[in-house]
Amino acid sequence: MPNVVAGTVDAQSQRVLRVRGVAYPVADGTRACGLLGRSQPVPRNLSSLRHLMKTSLHFLIEAKRCEMADLQRLMRTSSLVDRIAGLVHVLQRERGLTNLHLASGGSRGREALAEQRRAADHHAQAIRAAFDALADDAPTLPNGTRLFARVAYALQGLAALERLRQRIDNGEQTPTAATAAYSRLIEGLLGVVFEAADSAADPTISRHLVASFNFSQGKEFAGQERAVGVAAFASGRATSDVQQRLLYLIESQDRCLSVFAEFSSERLRTHWQQAQQHEVMARLERLRRVLLTTPPGQALDPADSQRWFDACTQRLDAMRGIEAELFTELRVRCQDRLDAAAAELGTLVQRLSADCQGTNEPDEDFFAEERSGTQVPAAEVASTDATLAPQVGRSVLELVRTQTQRLQTMSAELDAVRASLNERKLIERAKGLLMAHRHLSEDEAHRMLRETAMNQNKRMVDVAEAVLAMANVLQARSR
Repeated sequence: MPNVVAGTVDAQSQRVLRVRGVAYPVADGTRACGLLGRSQPVPRNLSSLRHLMKTSLHFLIEAKRCEMADLQRLMRTSSLVDRIAGLVHVLQRERGLTNLHLASGGSRGREALAEQRRAADHHAQAIRAAFDALADDAPTLPNGTRLFARVAYALQGLAALERLRQRIDNGEQTPTAATAAYSRLIEGLLGVVFEAADSAADPTISRHLVASFNFSQGKEFAGQERAVGVAAFASGRATSDVQQRLLYLIESQDRCLSVFAEFSSERLRTHWQQAQQHEVMARLERLRRVLLTTPPGQALDPADSQRWFDACTQRLDAMRGIEAELFTELRVRCQDRLDAAAAELGTLVQRLSADCQGTNEPDEDFFAEERSGTQVPAAEVASTDATLAPQVGRSVLELVRTQTQRLQTMSAELDAVRASLNERKLIERAKGLLMAHRHLSEDEAHRMLRETAMNQNKRMVDVAEAVLAMANVLQARSR
């Protein structure tokens, strides 16, 4: 972490404070209000005692250092999340090839599947090493309890992957069961991404994480669509269950990609639009119509299984490119904010040094009414580029007020951004409850929530809250 190295002395006995390698000179005779760590005489009155005690500036400096530490942790987490996305991508392809191989009776995809498994093992090994490194941050992670529980679940899934492959090779798994197994593992890995999206304290970065998570989730629904569709074509028969599943997956993709479009940058939205090649999407839509409109029980052309797999794969590869851009942009934003915070920290340290020399004007009266023009506009405070950036001549009270308003604005924006994540949690919990108590599939539970919301003219999240509230009432009465 970038540290303030307090009281560093050079060969000429000129004391300096260093922030990210930049030296800030401290005038001769200055004790930097205790930052230099040198002994001071016992004061004889309260006025002298004030110079020994930590002041508002000390705590503004500590607040800035905590912000920088959070940003550095987030940068490390974003690198981990990008690696997880890479593993998810190869597992999604392995799932699709597995279904192509199983549904065709072993006549298609054998060599490609073996190669894909090797690629997945290579990525999984790198992820395990990254999880080990993440454990070093355990004492300082604000959401460590949830995050490490997710990591433990994902590691269990990776450990069981080889046994799943053996059952597939022995003919002990149907395409439907194989799809569910791979999807459970991928869901566990994306759970780590979800926790990362819920950990940022900066609203701009939090918005970006929400966009990233929803894009990754939308990509997973697209990956499931590939697996379900390729199995249907390879089996040579249309079924109503497959058609219902495909409708659910297409709707879920659209929902996630809409959230991505709402929270992502204009540049990434444009890149996503450009990445959706017209020719590829035209082929995919044509094959979708075949799957969705063929009457159940009637024949499908098994040769279309490879065409379906190739069209879906081209789209998923394009999505992986956008996903990588999302995480690159996240790291750039974190680094920009980290550099700005370091500059702000250096300015605060300069101010502290000047205050200890008694060269600054006295602080304003805390209880005095704020002077006209001293209030920082909310839009400026909330802006990514409008940071604290205190000048040496500004009063400490003004700096504290500016920082307080900035934090209040950030808190309000974070509440709005995280509402998207919280709504998703509620809907998933309500679906899980319906699946357990009514023995429904995930598609059926989602359809029940959606139809209830439409019939009652409510949002789906409101229906989900009602379902969960009723469950809590019933549990309370049963005790």
